Amino acid sequence: MSRPDPAPSPVADGVASRRYRLPVRVYYQDTDAGGVVFHAAYLSFFERARTELLRSIGFDIGRLAEEGVLFALHRLEMEFLKPARLDDALEVTAAVGHLGRTSARFVQTVELADGSVATRASLSLVCVSAARFRPMGIPEPLRAALESWTLPAGASAAAGAGPHNGSGSTG
Repeated sequence: MSRPDPAPSPVADGVASRRYRLPVRVYYQDTDAGGVVFHAAYLSFFERARTELLRSIGFDIGRLAEEGVLFALHRLEMEFLKPARLDDALEVTAAVGHLGRTSARFVQTVELADGSVATRASLSLVCVSAARFRPMGIPEPLRAALESWTLPAGASAAAGAGPHNGSGSTG
């Protein structure tokens, strides 16, 4: 598995430092007829933040796919707390809530400009072989890079990062 130069990792002394943050502006295409962010648009925001988190640690999802490594969504839980509206400046966070052998559970939020949480989610992704679409182990270089973005046990719920069922990972 190819990987560019070593990527920066978050400071390990705080939970907040283990959350990747991506600024996002709400556009007309993200909203419903009432000017409120449509529920499916949050999935796009979450995807962008996870993709940019991977990019920030030196992994391009296109290159991973070329190397036969894909990630498939296995489970999704979302909680809608406050509406985000047209033209709002949001911050989308991403962190690893649990890292298994073949899967990773990401905890993500969409925060409003005042810092309050509009939406939070827990997304479990399974690493699969592009050739067979069967689960495979997360490649070691990627796994090692993701470990520095993994929240301490119990921190995801305590920090309001999203729902989880407490059952851990599928891998």
